[in-house]
Amino acid sequence: MPETQPARQKKPRLIVFDVEGIVIPKRRYLLFEASRRVTVLKFIKMLWAGLLYETGLIRLETALRRIYKQLQGLPIDDLFQLFNKIPLIPGVEEVFQKLKHAGYKTALISSGLPQIFVDELAKRLGADYAFGFELEAANGLVSGQIGGDSVRTEGKALIMKKVMEQERLTPSDCAVVADDRNNVPMFSLCSTRIGYNPDFLLAYKSDVVVKGDLIEVLPYLTAQTLPVQRSVSKRDLFRENIHIAGFFVAFFTMYLGLSRFWVAFAILMVTLVYVISELARMLGTNIPIVATITWNAALQPEVYEFVTAPIFFAVGIMLALLLFPPPISYASIAVFTLGDGFATIFGKSIGKHIFPYNKGKKVEGTLFGFFFAVLGAAVFVNPPRAVLGAATAMIIETIPTPINDNVTIPLAAGLAMLLLP
Repeated sequence: MPETQPARQKKPRLIVFDVEGIVIPKRRYLLFEASRRVTVLKFIKMLWAGLLYETGLIRLETALRRIYKQLQGLPIDDLFQLFNKIPLIPGVEEVFQKLKHAGYKTALISSGLPQIFVDELAKRLGADYAFGFELEAANGLVSGQIGGDSVRTEGKALIMKKVMEQERLTPSDCAVVADDRNNVPMFSLCSTRIGYNPDFLLAYKSDVVVKGDLIEVLPYLTAQTLPVQRSVSKRDLFRENIHIAGFFVAFFTMYLGLSRFWVAFAILMVTLVYVISELARMLGTNIPIVATITWNAALQPEVYEFVTAPIFFAVGIMLALLLFPPPISYASIAVFTLGDGFATIFGKSIGKHIFPYNKGKKVEGTLFGFFFAVLGAAVFVNPPRAVLGAATAMIIETIPTPINDNVTIPLAAGLAMLLLP
């Protein structure tokens, strides 16, 4: 008999959605739409503010104030027209239609978008509530100043409390779907917490982690008992095969006697071509071959975003080549490419048991990843080093951290093998 997802004891009456990364592509508006109207220097300042927030060095409110300051003097109507051109994440309209038909109330709460923009999204999706920040203007032009609860640290939670009081709801009546740490304060206010392609903190805080199509959140929201579909899509296979193929970088570098420094330089050049291709794709121009590969390998939520995973993947391989001496450098690449790649494939296809500290990872996937990582590393180093490197890599792969695991896995595995006497 097919395994089924257990029905919840009580269905939520209000479902709150984060906006960027859930409803519309993450960071697409500010970095690739609104930035078209500013100078290169202002774009760099916007990008820098975003990076400081992503690394945890400044608060979201500080980052947003710096970003919108760079938009000072732009007509709000122009920004609004650019916003309306942004595509919705695949599956969003179907999710909201089904929730509305089933009698649920929905709310959109955004920290990164003005109220008028979120209102427009709510109208398109039929959401009952919409909240964004206050974008100040003078004579129809952006003043550069923003305000309101949603940009503050606990702001989203305050907004949610007001809605709950208005609807006379308790935590058991509410659910939230979000993707990053800015939404953590809302998690304590509801009994159903879903992380959709979440960052490291939400992967730990969520009751359920969903990766892939947004439509997959519905069974957890509507208390349906549906067969669990465990399968690896063509897109998943294509993506992970590229990941696994990275093993041959180490294999051919060693057995063909290539200079690892020149190989790292070649990877850097390919990465720069990829970055240019992604920038062009965001602006509506597809570079042949590169853009096609991206379209076929990207996850559904990434299709309309700047896909960063290949960049981190390339960085991980380059760092392994440059920081560790052969054959440790080659073994760390083997552990990284084979272990992480096969862990994803087997986790999605046969995984049943999740890690309590990272609900986006499956125990079965990690075990198979360990097995293939040992085999790959053993091509370059002795068995004890191969086992240690693989074990280190798979432990790091399961731990949610603020640093992309495409970087941490090869570095941790290489360091562990290097330090073994």
